[in-house]
Amino acid sequence: MAKNYHRRSRKAGLPPGSLIHVGEKKAEKTRITVIDYDEQNYQMKEAETVDDCFPFKETPTVTWINIEGVHDAEVIGRIGQCFGIHSLILEDIMTTAQRPKMEDTGGYIYIVLRMLSFHARRREVQSEQVSLILGPNFVISFQEAGGDVFDPVRERIRTGKGRVRKMGPDYLAYSLIDAVVDNYFIILENLGERVEALEEKLISDPKRETLHALHVLKREMIYLRKSVWPLREVISGLERAESGLIKEPTGIFFRDVYDHTIQVIDTVETYRDMLSGMLDIYLSSISNRMNEVMKVLTIIATIFIPLTFIAGVYGMNFKFMPELEWRWGYFLIVGIMLAIGLVMVIYFRRKRWM
Repeated sequence: MAKNYHRRSRKAGLPPGSLIHVGEKKAEKTRITVIDYDEQNYQMKEAETVDDCFPFKETPTVTWINIEGVHDAEVIGRIGQCFGIHSLILEDIMTTAQRPKMEDTGGYIYIVLRMLSFHARRREVQSEQVSLILGPNFVISFQEAGGDVFDPVRERIRTGKGRVRKMGPDYLAYSLIDAVVDNYFIILENLGERVEALEEKLISDPKRETLHALHVLKREMIYLRKSVWPLREVISGLERAESGLIKEPTGIFFRDVYDHTIQVIDTVETYRDMLSGMLDIYLSSISNRMNEVMKVLTIIATIFIPLTFIAGVYGMNFKFMPELEWRWGYFLIVGIMLAIGLVMVIYFRRKRWM
């Protein structure tokens, strides 16, 4: 988070709408793919230059332009110039620490959301900003890097399954958002397994490594919550939008995504409460373990108090102490000390103190 704010300082003093990339550069080269379709026809191609996208602006078919890599200001600027995207919107697209939001400009709708993925080797959740431009006959998606959760959407478009080929660009935008939200459930399932495994380890054998894993999970839950909570407002805004870009038949699908978003939020809140409770369990376990150690040490010290007293009395070396010259004095004192210790142990056990 601090890195993003540090990079934003590069824009200090520049005029609004300056196209400066803010964030981690996740793609070496910008890659543009174009999918154009209607109910009967379908074509997909990779654009060699950004100019290859321009002929699709006025076509009667639905066009999906996917741009991987938002660090190239020239590509983003030319796309914005061709499709009439405001410079402030382009600036937000290149600033990759945006909060999920939705802006209806009249001619198009701008949507920002976070696409999450789980890095198996690092065992951590990774996040990427996805920006969508919904226009009259096109959807433009901007991603930070290659690889996404949109392959099922591409497959449905290619094979003509479902409604996507029969509907307009608003349904395509819904499909992309729905794919992102559905992937949240996969992330939550993975996090849920980690929470359960951590809970078992916490109860059986809490260690410092367990506390570290607990803090990592809490941090990921906080980040996930920051990604999902604003998305609820975005979906609600799209559902109630009075823009002509979103047709009435598509509204019910946005309501379905809204329900899924609420389920994700509820699950995230449940996991956050569990992790907070697990932190209390960890602290209680450590405290109980320390109390057990202190109890044992206290019992040992208590047993040795009278023994130390007796040893101290007969260690003063006074000349006139009758027991010192008695033949069986040593054995008697040792026997008394052992008897005292045994009686105290029996007493402590009857009191269930040990």
